Amino acid sequence: MGDAMREAPYGSWPSPVDAALAAAHDGRPDWVGVVGDETWWTEPRPAEGGRRTLVRRRADGVEESVLPAPWNVRSRVIEYGGRPWAGAAPDGRPLVVFVHLADQRLYRYEPGGEPRPLTPVSPVAGGLRWAEPRLDLARGEVWCVLEEFTGDGPDDVRRVLAAVPLDGSAAGDRGAVRELTPAQHRFVTGARLSPDGRRAAWLGWDHPRMPWDGTELRVADVTEDGRLENARTVAGGPEESVAQVEWAPDGRLLYTSDRGGWWNLYRDGTPLCPREEEFGGPLWQLGLRWFAPLDSGLLAVVRGRGPAVLGILDPESGEIVDAVGPWTEYAATLATHGGCVLAVGAGPRTAYEVIELDTVTGRARVVGARHRDPVDPAYYPRPRQRTFPGPDGREVHAHIHAPHHPRRTAPDGELPPYVVWAHGGPTGRTPLVLDLSIAYFTSRGIGVAEVNYGGSTGYGRAYRERLREQWGVVDVEDCAAVARALADEGTADPARLAIRGGSAGGWTAAASLATTDVYACGTVLYPVLDLTAWGPGETHDFESRYLESLIGPLAEVPQRYTDRSPTTHADRLTAPFLLLQGLDDVICPPAQCERLLARIAGRGVPHAYLTFEGEGHGFRRSATMVRALEAELSLYSQVFKFQPTPAVPGVELTP
Repeated sequence: MGDAMREAPYGSWPSPVDAALAAAHDGRPDWVGVVGDETWWTEPRPAEGGRRTLVRRRADGVEESVLPAPWNVRSRVIEYGGRPWAGAAPDGRPLVVFVHLADQRLYRYEPGGEPRPLTPVSPVAGGLRWAEPRLDLARGEVWCVLEEFTGDGPDDVRRVLAAVPLDGSAAGDRGAVRELTPAQHRFVTGARLSPDGRRAAWLGWDHPRMPWDGTELRVADVTEDGRLENARTVAGGPEESVAQVEWAPDGRLLYTSDRGGWWNLYRDGTPLCPREEEFGGPLWQLGLRWFAPLDSGLLAVVRGRGPAVLGILDPESGEIVDAVGPWTEYAATLATHGGCVLAVGAGPRTAYEVIELDTVTGRARVVGARHRDPVDPAYYPRPRQRTFPGPDGREVHAHIHAPHHPRRTAPDGELPPYVVWAHGGPTGRTPLVLDLSIAYFTSRGIGVAEVNYGGSTGYGRAYRERLREQWGVVDVEDCAAVARALADEGTADPARLAIRGGSAGGWTAAASLATTDVYACGTVLYPVLDLTAWGPGETHDFESRYLESLIGPLAEVPQRYTDRSPTTHADRLTAPFLLLQGLDDVICPPAQCERLLARIAGRGVPHAYLTFEGEGHGFRRSATMVRALEAELSLYSQVFKFQPTPAVPGVELTP
């Protein structure tokens, strides 16, 4: 057994999970695809300035990074991006196109050569941006979504389906880019071509809706010369969200719609497997895939109620067979190759890996980004999924990660501190997967409660709609309900509760500190804090009208925008807090934080404000993540009165 179990106060347990280790394992493989017979995907490199690289798995099983620094494979379309690459293997040699973050141009790349630009640089504001490229080798084109800025404002923008010549003739000539559709919708996803090449399908939607509120499924005819004509809406509408569309091998139209209250699958309008679970999710990025057709007619599906698992659906019988393995949560990225499905999955003891499922044998195996335990797994948390009663008897879903250490226990009678984590979105969900940022706290003796509050996805449209016009109320109440329940049942110390969140979760954390007395302190990352200054012209176009559903139409309820904002209630902020902000954030700009700080100046509230050069919305660089985690631990140690072992660089709380 080695070291015997020793007593030490919560928060002071020594842990091999340090901030550098957590930072090194942040992010996940994404955007899987097939190039010839090879599996390719993108992967984060936190130690290389937070860039994302392309990785290929050769036929012999060797994994290699395809593009050296500073190449960064990431699209900024709708700011959250979308699928940034596509590939094929004409003559057996890989040909790849990808979007480079720095200039947002589309590049052509063949291994052994240098990337060559295919699209021009635009002098206007955010320029030309591309997402969801699809190679059309017969026409010598790449079909993509084009986002084009027409002026200097964040909402001076148009989006269309476009075709870019593969020969590089548009690299200096915007006129050589062929627009496939007029700009009919404010937002569009990439086109999917039918097997015979005669029809194209895509999704479109308009302000003030978000894609989970309502989208239209558009189908057009493809002419001989590659134009899209006779576009018509075949599904969706203001109150129906179609999240994805594909063509079956036999030419029938497959899509996932929430018209029945859950995102379920339809084929030519007929439900395939009606269930009270989700076969789709929120379209935060263009090109997310929750289902993928196989040549056999079977469908790979990522689905579930809460956790999203990988299964194979027989559309004729409606039966689903789930993949076997330690992966209990799958990302919305799928690719198929013959009878195999490529996916990205994780579990409570396993970080995200690239997985291949053979639909003939039923065998699933890791083929890329294999998880290797960087420390003894005895230091990982052992989370439990729980459902708590919220206000009015409504259910609140949460993952509870109790403090856990193989060789430490707390003195008798001491209750642990707990931090409630509010996810971003707010239309989103926290998956139950191994996260070393959580282990960083739990292995030191600090519990973490991840709350999938009302408004979260994964539990049907009604659960999602709980937040309609209730943002800053229901999310705050649900997080508080979980915190109070943990305290009431004797799991957590009621005097040592904290809340933390980033982006929309930062709003929930700040609103919780300003409007409840549950928490002793809080950590707020790149937040929304002032609704009156977060809308058209103030934030990016995609979310500029999001508040109409989350709060209500500004023209009708202007006072509500003021009343709900944490900046308005700065005088009620008394608990110590830590504010963390990227200086290059265009989604939640630093001005949001600065307004709050101006309001609390001279009021004696202990706080710290850390800003990070070169970071946007969500931190990607190792050094940033290390500083942020250590500052957060320092806050808790000061407020909850414990001494971390070893000590971490402190953060000075100034009144």
